[in-house]
Amino acid sequence: MDLATAALRSLLPKLAELIHGEYKLQKGVKKDVQFLEREMTSIDAALRKVAMVPHDKLDDNSKIWANQVRELSYEMEDVVESFLVGVQGFEPAANPDGFKGFVKKVANLFTKGKARHQIANAIKSIKDQVQEVADRRDRYKIDDLQASLAATTMVDPRLMAQFKDHKELVGIEGPRDELIKRLVDEDDCESKQQLKILSIFGFGGVGKTTLARAVYDKIQAQFVCKAFFSVGQNPNLKNVLIGILLRLDKDTCSNPTMLDDVLLIEKLRGLLGNKRYLIIIDDIWDMSSWDIIKCAFIDSKCESRVIITTRIFEVAKEASDIYKQEPLSPGRSKELFCMRLSIGKSKSPYHESVKISEKILQKCGGIPLAIITIASLLASKPVTDWPGVYDSIGFGNEDNKEVDTTRKILLYSYYDLPYYPRLCLLHLGIYPEDFEIRKDNLIWKWVAEGYVHEEPGKGLFEVGERYFNLLIDRSMIQAVEKPYYSIIYACHVHDLVLDMIHFLSEDEGFVTASNSNRTSLCITARRLAINSEAIEQNGYVANSSMQQVRSYNATMCQFSMLPLLSNFKALRVLALEECTFMGSEQFSMKPEDSPYHLKHLGRLIHIRYLGISDQLESLEVPEEIGDLRFLQVPEEIGDLRFLQVLDLGRSGIKKLPQSVGRLTQLKCLRFPGSSMEVLDCTNLTSLEELKLHTVSTDFLKGLGKLKEMRVFEVLFEEHDNMLFKDLMGNLANLQKLQVIMVDCWSRDCKQWSGYAGSVALGHLRHLTVHGLLPGLPVWINTSCLPNLCHLNMKLKAMEPQDMEILGRFSELITLRIRCKDGAVFPDTMEEGAFPKLRYLELENSNQPRFVRGAMSSLECFEFIGLVGTNGLDFHSLMNLPRLEKVDAEIEGKTGMDTDVQQIRGRQMDD
Repeated sequence: MDLATAALRSLLPKLAELIHGEYKLQKGVKKDVQFLEREMTSIDAALRKVAMVPHDKLDDNSKIWANQVRELSYEMEDVVESFLVGVQGFEPAANPDGFKGFVKKVANLFTKGKARHQIANAIKSIKDQVQEVADRRDRYKIDDLQASLAATTMVDPRLMAQFKDHKELVGIEGPRDELIKRLVDEDDCESKQQLKILSIFGFGGVGKTTLARAVYDKIQAQFVCKAFFSVGQNPNLKNVLIGILLRLDKDTCSNPTMLDDVLLIEKLRGLLGNKRYLIIIDDIWDMSSWDIIKCAFIDSKCESRVIITTRIFEVAKEASDIYKQEPLSPGRSKELFCMRLSIGKSKSPYHESVKISEKILQKCGGIPLAIITIASLLASKPVTDWPGVYDSIGFGNEDNKEVDTTRKILLYSYYDLPYYPRLCLLHLGIYPEDFEIRKDNLIWKWVAEGYVHEEPGKGLFEVGERYFNLLIDRSMIQAVEKPYYSIIYACHVHDLVLDMIHFLSEDEGFVTASNSNRTSLCITARRLAINSEAIEQNGYVANSSMQQVRSYNATMCQFSMLPLLSNFKALRVLALEECTFMGSEQFSMKPEDSPYHLKHLGRLIHIRYLGISDQLESLEVPEEIGDLRFLQVPEEIGDLRFLQVLDLGRSGIKKLPQSVGRLTQLKCLRFPGSSMEVLDCTNLTSLEELKLHTVSTDFLKGLGKLKEMRVFEVLFEEHDNMLFKDLMGNLANLQKLQVIMVDCWSRDCKQWSGYAGSVALGHLRHLTVHGLLPGLPVWINTSCLPNLCHLNMKLKAMEPQDMEILGRFSELITLRIRCKDGAVFPDTMEEGAFPKLRYLELENSNQPRFVRGAMSSLECFEFIGLVGTNGLDFHSLMNLPRLEKVDAEIEGKTGMDTDVQQIRGRQMDD
């Protein structure tokens, strides 16, 4: 139901503007639009109720009705937008939604005639359809039906995990013993006596409850009071408190239901006071519930312990210690799989079909619940039926209890998500299995699709980033982090989650993906996702009807598989990722085998996102091909007034027309080309992210007006000292900057180092300067850059006091310093210097020395350009308690000294 609700929410503001805007619509037409707004608002209220009901509880009438609402909303939005943008000469405003200013411009330019006649006829036709949808809602009493269904009690399939014999599981002894060690082993006697709360955090079905039960069974005899209680979603907190109370002592209160929450907490605290207790609180979903429950746990210094299990990281981090439950290794997965298959049999049939078994295990991804449920299903079937089961793993058409149990586990997490992050999760269905999804690209797509809701004082990307982090915290996606940088730059989607997404998307018509292996590509699809492998297997006609498609995503395809741009009429998102824009004979192509051409790009008047990356962009091609394989961006791109994201960062495109400067709604611009006309950025006031390969001094003229800028990455080919001074002056005025990366081709950047103007970039987190600075700039200090996390620069020389200044940055995580004439370490450092530094890279530092109490979080140290080892104190590395890796490159040596050999790349335990 989420897609129908999203379509309607996108439509309603546009209807309101048609009514209240300066259009001077014909009286009859305006009344029809008013009727549409009233009815669609009422329908929206009914849809919200429908969306609250789990998918498997919805009746067919409700699903059909919601699908009709969705399609009708799309049709209406297409009509309204086409009416607006079809008028030549309009100028949309630069505010976030751009709609009111846009409407005013259209009203001033609109003339009587054909366009008004067309929209009048379209609205009359739509009015009849809306009336029919409204009548159907009343006829089937959908509002009342949903209220009844929502109240229906669902059986939680995870209950079996509490009572499953953990002896049946594999690999649980190690995690169990580690948790017990964490709970009971404390060097300090006073710390050991204090109440300790430990959280088990992980993906749904990974075995958190089973692990907690194993720990509980192993050590409960050591405690006077003990209880194991499962909370679940949307708990009645009074019932939770009563449940814990009765498990601790069922005779303590004759009628606990008569007590309110406060009295129940007091009763629990009285019962637990001066006693050693062990309590497991299983499956907590929200902070508000935990904040109340934990009030009952009194710390009477009796070595009491509390364990909570959760798939919500926000809850997990409230504990004093977090144990992240990881999926089973391939070996353990196979062991569990075989054990479940062998129950009631003389031996496991695994060996009879190794290949299909391995594919099934790969699909399960080490999730014990998935392995157990699927193995239980397979145990009742002959091996010849296993390929069919594999095709239906997770959420196929086969109706069976075991598969349904796995599905429900994941759906619990899905329905617990807020509305907009749900849409963002479903959107991930456009990607193939095991695809590494770049975070920034993904969030910009969410913005363009309208899945990110505006919040006061925050940019749309920042809100989308919060959704991304929420999906990670809820274990719905898996983060891909750059080692030592504490930067999550991408994500993966677990195969079972992706299956769930495809199941929901197919039913709602959210995304039609060629990689879902469920249906052929639907001719009425609004969102299409294709990839070369799936196309080769399933077949696909490139130039089939695309008029209704709003989002088109192609991954790893050749241009011959892609439809012509002229086929699209309602396109909002066009993403061509890792595609090959060559003829079928790639390096022997003829002139007539022209590359995928963008000449019709100007016709995509609705488009918000255009992203292109060429799989062969980095490869060399024969000279006779020349620029044939490179895409050509037409001048008409400047007419795409709704365009928010233009990502050509890895497209191989060599030239960008000057008309890009007219794209006032543009929020993200990435361009790799070295040949670009002078870009006037004066009007690009909505820009939040700018990545350009080459810019000139003329570019700086309007830079100071781009007040929304968060990310600024550029390469300067020209060398002019005044250029750097002007650049710094402009950047200092952009208060929202979080990332600055400037490449000056290692030229002298004196003006940057000596810049004396005011610099107060309180949000800056990443600063990289590829240019030679005479020394540490005076504006690099904690007052000007209080939140700096990553610093990378080249200095002529570095003095001890410079390192002391950098040591005061409390948020600094990575530091990379290259010195032409060498850097000198101070003999002493302040206690607690570099408190969060995880990665340090030094080039040409002649006295690296580490003192106790500084760089306490350092994990990796790389030393480049070391001239000999005389005077180096490698034993001082022992003052770095978390150091894991050391790399040293020594000049003038055929090999490395013994001390360095011993340290390089080894794991340091002390």
